[in-house]
Amino acid sequence: MATSSNKTLSVFTLAMINVAAIVSLRGLPAEAVYGLSSIFYYVFAAVCFLIPVSLVAAELGTGWPQKGGVFRWVGEAFGPGWGFLAIFLQWIQNTIWFPTVLTFAAVSLAFIGVDKSFDVALSGNKYYTLAIVLLVYWGATIMNFYGVKLSGAISKWGVIVGTLVPGAIIIILGFLYWITGNPVQMPLHAGDLIPDLTHFDNLALAVSIFLFYAGMEMSAVHVTEVKNPQVNYPKAIFTAAIITVVLFILGTLAIGFVIPEQQINLTQSLLVAYDDVFSIFHLKFLGSIIAAFLAFGVFGQVSTWIAGPSKGLLAVGRAGYLPVWLQKRNSHGVQVNILIVQACIVTVLSVMFVLLPSVQAAYQILTALCITLYLIMYIIMFCAFIKLRFSQPDVKRTFTVPGGEAGMWIVGGLGFLASLTAFIFGFLPPGQIAVGSPAKWIILLVFGNAVGIAIPFIIYALRKPSWKSSDPDDQFEPFSWEKQKSK
Repeated sequence: MATSSNKTLSVFTLAMINVAAIVSLRGLPAEAVYGLSSIFYYVFAAVCFLIPVSLVAAELGTGWPQKGGVFRWVGEAFGPGWGFLAIFLQWIQNTIWFPTVLTFAAVSLAFIGVDKSFDVALSGNKYYTLAIVLLVYWGATIMNFYGVKLSGAISKWGVIVGTLVPGAIIIILGFLYWITGNPVQMPLHAGDLIPDLTHFDNLALAVSIFLFYAGMEMSAVHVTEVKNPQVNYPKAIFTAAIITVVLFILGTLAIGFVIPEQQINLTQSLLVAYDDVFSIFHLKFLGSIIAAFLAFGVFGQVSTWIAGPSKGLLAVGRAGYLPVWLQKRNSHGVQVNILIVQACIVTVLSVMFVLLPSVQAAYQILTALCITLYLIMYIIMFCAFIKLRFSQPDVKRTFTVPGGEAGMWIVGGLGFLASLTAFIFGFLPPGQIAVGSPAKWIILLVFGNAVGIAIPFIIYALRKPSWKSSDPDDQFEPFSWEKQKSK
């Protein structure tokens, strides 16, 4: 009994796990552009995407808890080819995400200096950004070659020092700035809460909120550790959603209070906001410290995610879905060749910072590509959820989406439609940022998505029996439909 009790997660603990997994400060300036209407986008994305993803992943994770995650879920519904596509997209979008998050680290490092005008100029320099992105990423990759112990410690402290502390500071000081009668740069009219949805180009930047909330499906592995999961898991999800939305809203408003909309810069505004607020409260000496904290937080986050999703890809690959050379592990059990390929892709993508008109443009197009690829995975996942309710209704699920068949259609349908809508809008060039030719923007995104979809199907078509590992620990339990065929 004691062992079981020790493994039981409380509602609050699970909620905090989810909050820690998805809350990040770097994207707040992108939404501060929308002023009060950002509240609408945060709540809309949480209701239509965050909560459906969490509930659907919980049902799939408890119905099919075998190794493989989204590969298993989608493979049960549509076959291993589609399952491999899903897990490949989960990995590749994470790979594309690295240059964008490391851009924020480069900006943070630039602001460690004491000359604000020089810091701003340095942070906008494309060659400086490229050098820092590559240096930090390859450094973190090499560090991960030595296992998870060191990277785990850095990740833990990175969350505390690089996210929680700076987040609390910007929210507290931003609202103190407003309360103490300073001029608020954001219009605070009630009518501004509802955005003008007729301007489709404005929505292109807003869909980035879906990336803020992405990754909640990872928490489904903990559903069996919750007492009475049918009741307590939804409580944890809704608690995490509320906390996350409130943190994002307060942080976004704090930035909007201080920086005029027309001066908001996607890569610099968070640091500028800190500097401006610290100047008002005569705490300017804290600017360099916070910049260092934020940079360390990004390094910790990247250290965690460099190895994480690639482990899932390795597990599937050793079951016969990746060439043998990509399955290589070193003496620490780390998938070194996958990490090297991943780092090479990050290097190629990072060169876009030199080729595109500005760092902001490169930041935004990589973010858009990351979002659209990830949303394809979510679209497939929601379809698999609905399909499995009909094709495998007798499979025992420790947790099921509440509401029976109606709840299935509401939650699954809402998540599917929201993901599809966000995917479509993700191809529209944002109206707030100079990204060069709109036609080139769309062509780059279409090409990027086509390559991201084609590669896993090509690998799957070329797979060979010799790719399958002979190690019993690497074997995958057959899909349910495979067991039925063998009877």
